[in-house]
Amino acid sequence: MDHLVSVIIPAYNEEKNIKRLLMSLKNQSYKNLEIIVVDDGSSDATIEVSKRFTPKIYKEKHAERSVQRNYGAKVSRGEYLVFLDADMELTPKVIEDCVVTVNKSNLKALTIPESTIGDGFIPKIRRFEREMYERDPTIELARFFERKVFFEFGGYDLRLTGPEDYDLPYRISKKYKIGRSKEYILHHEERLTLDKLLKKKFYYASRGALYAQKHPELIPIQGTIIFRKAYLRHWKKFLNDPFIGLAFICVRLLETVWAIAGYISAVGFINFVKTLPKLFK
Repeated sequence: MDHLVSVIIPAYNEEKNIKRLLMSLKNQSYKNLEIIVVDDGSSDATIEVSKRFTPKIYKEKHAERSVQRNYGAKVSRGEYLVFLDADMELTPKVIEDCVVTVNKSNLKALTIPESTIGDGFIPKIRRFEREMYERDPTIELARFFERKVFFEFGGYDLRLTGPEDYDLPYRISKKYKIGRSKEYILHHEERLTLDKLLKKKFYYASRGALYAQKHPELIPIQGTIIFRKAYLRHWKKFLNDPFIGLAFICVRLLETVWAIAGYISAVGFINFVKTLPKLFK
């Protein structure tokens, strides 16, 4: 089981987060790791903190996340690649479980389930939402890839920002089966506020027009953030915690408005209207 795993972390001003992630990598039960940080011109101590854990720090200034990830993959040596965000933390056996699972079942990529960490109002809503997506392959993200397969599919689409997380696994899934790890990534969203959440939704939606054109068949599955089948499957959650359930619906309505505004800013109102019938197929 002595396969080298390259962990690739894009970062920008992440000094408050990245140490926690790097510590969790140091404490992994699986030790044959190569840690690569691709920094986007941070002005804080991100690079200084990272140097305590790895010498493999590269700079890709003013690059979107897909560029950083692909560059990290290019300079890596691992047989397997795992892509993480700086605000994540791995439970101790994540990498070990991924390596064992892909080799045992001859898989080419793995989804690693995530759990939101944070006691604030928005993190609680995010956790409520994320729990409904568990084992939903249309929402959960594959982050662990066999190197050969990653490059076979050209890595992340450099034209996408945000939807690239869904685009690459979806393309791979058309040829290879994607498995799922039993271990969890802890996603720290303590600093996430409603304002930041809505701005992120606007930005990603404004960059999502190409993704919609590329995969129109996914529009009715992923495009409706307020009417998803996962909510109906987990209707009991809304009864068990009605306050958070109601707050979740309100926040999702706001996210929908901001997402629509972002999408219209990219494609125009007429093209947005043309997309509407595809949402409800």
